[in-house]
Amino acid sequence: MSSSKDIKGEIEAANKVAVDRMMASNPHWVGVGRAADVIPGFVDRLLLHAGPPITYERMSGPMRGAVIGALLYEGWAETPEEAEKLAASGEVEYHPNHHHDVVGPMAGVVSPRMPVFVVEDLEHGGETYSNMNEGIGKVLRYGAYSGEVMERLRWMEDTLAPVLDATIRQIREEEKGLALRPLISQALTMGDDCHNRYVATTSLFLRRIVPHLLKTDLSEDRVREAYGFMSENDFTTLNLGMAAAKAMTQAAHGIEYSTIVTVMSRNATDTGIWVSSLGEKWFTAPAPVPKGVWFPGYSEKDASGDLGDSSITETAGFGGFAMAAAPAIVSWVGGSVDFAVQNTKRMYEITVAEHKHFKIPFLGFRGTPTGLDIRKVVKTGRVPTINTGIAHREAGVGQVGAGIVEFPLELFKKALRAFADKYGL
Repeated sequence: MSSSKDIKGEIEAANKVAVDRMMASNPHWVGVGRAADVIPGFVDRLLLHAGPPITYERMSGPMRGAVIGALLYEGWAETPEEAEKLAASGEVEYHPNHHHDVVGPMAGVVSPRMPVFVVEDLEHGGETYSNMNEGIGKVLRYGAYSGEVMERLRWMEDTLAPVLDATIRQIREEEKGLALRPLISQALTMGDDCHNRYVATTSLFLRRIVPHLLKTDLSEDRVREAYGFMSENDFTTLNLGMAAAKAMTQAAHGIEYSTIVTVMSRNATDTGIWVSSLGEKWFTAPAPVPKGVWFPGYSEKDASGDLGDSSITETAGFGGFAMAAAPAIVSWVGGSVDFAVQNTKRMYEITVAEHKHFKIPFLGFRGTPTGLDIRKVVKTGRVPTINTGIAHREAGVGQVGAGIVEFPLELFKKALRAFADKYGL
């Protein structure tokens, strides 16, 4: 029987392997495809969603709104009333995105015909996927499903996706794909956190793809239309950043004795985590309501519980854990510059490494806090604190603000108990 000292050594060694693999991950954008064609295990009448598993009956307003919108978009229903009836009928399956190596912001709903990014980890192998970003406000991921939302989704399918597909095909004639880790690394030194601030990242992305875009045989009108949409949406690269983060954390998953968190996600009803050594078991707790900055006419009473797979960015060592790199983010999510800096410093207390590639200029180019450890969270009582968008609690409204949210301590206590049970501690 191993002593507690031996077990501690096993854990430390396993965690080093996990974070080393995470930091070595080399995600590249390599393709665009229809969700049902490229995502493994996509069966008929399936919708993917953010967060832990959930039934339609337990879904929050914004999650229900996104499901209704997806059913309308797919043509499985003609009216919102028909869509809601179908959604609750048992004829539609609902799977967490993470069960299919997918991530999506906010409701994160992915339906069969939606175009998705394909990201490949050139270091460890494997692919991850994410849908495409609609912008802010009245959008599907925040639970809106009006005519303008449907029109935008169809335009993204008919115009934006073919432009991006032609562009990445052109890139791949010359190289293996578009490297995402260097993009994130550079953006962190230019004022992004790469969760709720993607201003620099999107600018760098557009500068990177334009020479290839201009080599395609697409019509000038189509190129101008797609480029205009992407350049006006600072969150164009959010979904690619999330898919990159998923590749990084996936590389750290499945390592015996590791106490590193490899998934953090929420669906506005529940929030949940995975731990590297504990497989795909979800540890869940009720989703908290963010504190934030509100769009005109809204307040905290309008907010849903927190939702989205986008906290995969913090799990990979950037996002809210790198807020000190993005002081301007406080104008979007609230708080102060001092809060942004102090939050990053606090996250060092519950992680096991400093990232080799992601640096924070304001902290003397110190590496970002990387490798969230359930033991340290429970020992210190310090919980992951991230920034987030805020959806209206009712279906159909959309985004009402942005803010800050803390993950419940209960998640990490449950996971640590399960870890202790598994290894006889």
